[in-house]
Amino acid sequence: MSNFRNHVQLVGNVGDDPKVTSLESGRKVARFPLATNEYYKNGKGEKVQSTDWHQIVAWGKTAEILEKYTSKGSEVGIRGKIKTRSFTADDGNQRYVTEIVADEVLLLGAKTETEPVNGSKNTTAKKAETPKRKANEKAA
Repeated sequence: MSNFRNHVQLVGNVGDDPKVTSLESGRKVARFPLATNEYYKNGKGEKVQSTDWHQIVAWGKTAEILEKYTSKGSEVGIRGKIKTRSFTADDGNQRYVTEIVADEVLLLGAKTETEPVNGSKNTTAKKAETPKRKANEKAA
């Protein structure tokens, strides 16, 4: 039953290229927004789309895989837990942030590999044949 406590699963699209940071310890952390869509019909029978945004955080090898294989618009599945933290902003006010800490990431859609364009940090996606890949690492 402990697997049901603080457990979230989302399938959505990456809202911006993951921002990956290397810590002094050498461990990487990736942060990015994820958009999830829900569709329903309103009272007039019209199809309506509702989008929710979630902030995702991934650590270690999961962060490295996200950095290499995802970019804005990529479809991913996320399994993890909800964490809320607080901090004091520059204006002195207390702020709260709710994030999804990803334990497992499922890369959906066509396989993509990013590669530098003309030696710059900008990347392009290269499509391949494999439809699904899986990254799994428990956050320590």
